Amino acid sequence: MEDLRAAMAKPKGAATVELNGNKPKTINGRVVLMKKNLTDVTDPAASLLDRVRELIHHRVSLQLVSATHVDFANWKRGKLSMPAYLEDWVATLIPITAKEATYSIAFEWDAETMGVPGAFIIRNHHHSQFYLKNVTLYDDHGSPWVHFDCNSWVYPTNRYTYNRIFFSNKSYLPSDTPEALRDYRMEELENLRGNGQKGELKEWDRVYDYAYYNDLGSPEKGPEHARPVLGGSAKYPYPRRGKTGRAPNKKDPNTESRLSGLDIVLLNIYVPRDERFSTVKFWDFLAYFLKAVSQTLGTAIDDRNILSFNSLQDVLDLYEGHIKLPNNDTLKGIRNAIPWTLVKELLRNDGEKFMKFPIPAVIKEDKNAWRTDEEFARETLAGLNPVIISRLREFPPTSKLDPEEYGNQHSSIIKEDIEKNMNGFSVKEALDDNRLFILDHHDGLMTYLRRINSTSTKTYATRTLFFLQDDGTLKPLAIELSLPHPQGDKHGSVSKVFTPEEGGIGKSIWQLAKAYAGVNDSGYHQLISHWLNTHAVIEPFIIASNRQLSVLHPIYKLLHPHFRDTMNINALARMLLISANGVVELTVYPRNYALEMSSAIYKSWDFTEQALPADLLKRGMAVKDSRSPNGISLVIKDYPFAVDGLEIWSAIETWVTQYCSIYYPSDEAVQKDNELQSWWEEIRNEGHGDLKDKPWWPEMSTKHDLIQACTTLIWMASALHASVNFGQYPYAGYIPNRPTVSRRFMPESGTKEYAELENNPDLAFLKTITPQDQTMIGVSLIEILSRHSADEIYLGQRDTPEWTSDEKALAASERFRDRLIEIEKNIVTRNNDGSLKNRTGPVKVPYTLLYPNTSDYSREGGLTGMGVPNSISI
Repeated sequence: MEDLRAAMAKPKGAATVELNGNKPKTINGRVVLMKKNLTDVTDPAASLLDRVRELIHHRVSLQLVSATHVDFANWKRGKLSMPAYLEDWVATLIPITAKEATYSIAFEWDAETMGVPGAFIIRNHHHSQFYLKNVTLYDDHGSPWVHFDCNSWVYPTNRYTYNRIFFSNKSYLPSDTPEALRDYRMEELENLRGNGQKGELKEWDRVYDYAYYNDLGSPEKGPEHARPVLGGSAKYPYPRRGKTGRAPNKKDPNTESRLSGLDIVLLNIYVPRDERFSTVKFWDFLAYFLKAVSQTLGTAIDDRNILSFNSLQDVLDLYEGHIKLPNNDTLKGIRNAIPWTLVKELLRNDGEKFMKFPIPAVIKEDKNAWRTDEEFARETLAGLNPVIISRLREFPPTSKLDPEEYGNQHSSIIKEDIEKNMNGFSVKEALDDNRLFILDHHDGLMTYLRRINSTSTKTYATRTLFFLQDDGTLKPLAIELSLPHPQGDKHGSVSKVFTPEEGGIGKSIWQLAKAYAGVNDSGYHQLISHWLNTHAVIEPFIIASNRQLSVLHPIYKLLHPHFRDTMNINALARMLLISANGVVELTVYPRNYALEMSSAIYKSWDFTEQALPADLLKRGMAVKDSRSPNGISLVIKDYPFAVDGLEIWSAIETWVTQYCSIYYPSDEAVQKDNELQSWWEEIRNEGHGDLKDKPWWPEMSTKHDLIQACTTLIWMASALHASVNFGQYPYAGYIPNRPTVSRRFMPESGTKEYAELENNPDLAFLKTITPQDQTMIGVSLIEILSRHSADEIYLGQRDTPEWTSDEKALAASERFRDRLIEIEKNIVTRNNDGSLKNRTGPVKVPYTLLYPNTSDYSREGGLTGMGVPNSISI
């Protein structure tokens, strides 16, 4: 190569160094990073101190590592350049908020004797950390030559026992890794595993390891605050979480101690630093968290003093700015302690105000349409939990509970209950014609119902039957409400069946029956469809990927965008939401048994059934059809979740197939990939170790195994999560539509509750469902969870166009994005088709939860009700 220095168009500030009177060859580069800024409340003087030190001596050095030329004196590793230093650190202003800065750097490097750089070692001798985004080296014509996509926080060297190394954006299977980089690749993985590091992990530790869910309880506060350890036992199986290394609880050594004090205020729970929210997202999240706190100050859950809404107008007042808060000394003290000017600055200028909730979509066009049977049924196909409804294949519905332990749990619904509303069909005819469907929450709840109803909750295990009409809509036929037998579990259940009524008290009773079914579905949605089946089960895959797949591995590059922020939001959930007396326990009907109940359901979790086509077949919502693109045909043609979802599934599968085929020409290549095999073995034996003996685990011995596993993971982390998360506020922000709690049983004739239902049905309804205090907390929570962050990255997008140097992979990625744009157009067309009545329904809310948002590069956040992020990022 010609003298690089002479021919290259250098970035500003690049330097050349003379040795013995001769000018060495020089490579110029650009470094993009983000300094620690003044909004870091944990160390506000850090940036100033770094600037002072930089005046004395350059504090950040980079050292290139050759990918092609080995230094035998360096244990056959790549040849190293002399250290080079960042220029103009002092001249760059300290930002008030997070902003990127660009620095020039120049390396002594002779391509003829040193080859092509494949990595670099960086040393940070400053007081504080910085976020290293990327490094680009330029060739002798001033064009980009080698790019390093870093996206990592680099702490001071005294925080590490090893060198921080970053690799170029070229992918290698382990066997194809250049000899010069091989040891660096293996050592970096060892560093991320932590080698059994003991003690509490700190923010600069980069350790990915496993732990049980033993951090949910606070037994030192009393037995009512204790919770069982989830994971590691046949009784309470569970996916693993990220290790924090905190000390055991002094009261119970099997329980990990919980955070307290300032750590809670700063949301400071350990996850590897690169897994934490970006600075932009953290402040966005904190702003809305403060808003939620301000809206619920003084609110406390007290079973002895529960305040109901007096009318539906009281509920509407939440969105019309008439919320009343207690005016007491505690509230005043908290308000005075919070720097409200700072809070006001942190809140994005989106037109929203404190003490006022946005109007949920479900009541935006029509305040009463949610009460209709048509909308109640439609939301099982296009609402926030469209993944539970299944086709009824036998009548009456049966139970899978062990009759030796739970007696007769089969349904008591008889054909006379439902045939009167089946448009002339008999039960047999409807079964044969695939017209009967069920929302079945009986078995999953019945085994816990006796304990749940010993709390302030008073609810039922429900079964709801629907009939598919000729226009594609579902009609509710019956709701069965079941309780454990008063003489004991072995005596089975006691059930009552309710059917639609058009007027009088029968109509009010039917409305209550729908509410009990809605309560069941709300709890199952939050604990299983949302938390367990996306957040919890994905975390072990993230941990294993970082422990076993090098950043150089093509599968790591494929999956990494789909893991963004998940460990952070899960850690926050364990700290604030799903812990003992956390928000979920306070606002969802299973109360203290919420996570324990999800453990019982995890026993039957099957990774292969998380694939959308397999899920639809399992639920009977589709039948096998070799003529269809996905090999299945939907039973309900107008099933918005499934129709949109199958298009996205197919697009993901095509993209993954094309990508994997670049690197794996045969099944043998999959089998010989030692990192891939270790990854899959660890997921099965460690991450999901309680289910390791299940026969359904793929062997990971073929390209098909790999493609299906990666497609399923991407689907779960992106579209599946989007479909059950971002509809929370649009549908459940109005609590009468999706109540989370029921506080009293169906009133019996002759009681004062029955008389109240007859005289004032709305008041009786509101006294039964979620009260004011729980509504305020619950709605505040789902407002946060339903928001897209300002820096959201959607399916089909990447945080940088230079994520790989492989042109074939980039071309396949572009085809994937183009296909998603076509899907967006298809969704808009379907939503505008008046014959597809399930797309909008009586509430006039178009189904956009699986609208990818790929073409929207403005990346506006907020309560959009649309968009499929790459990952479980909230």
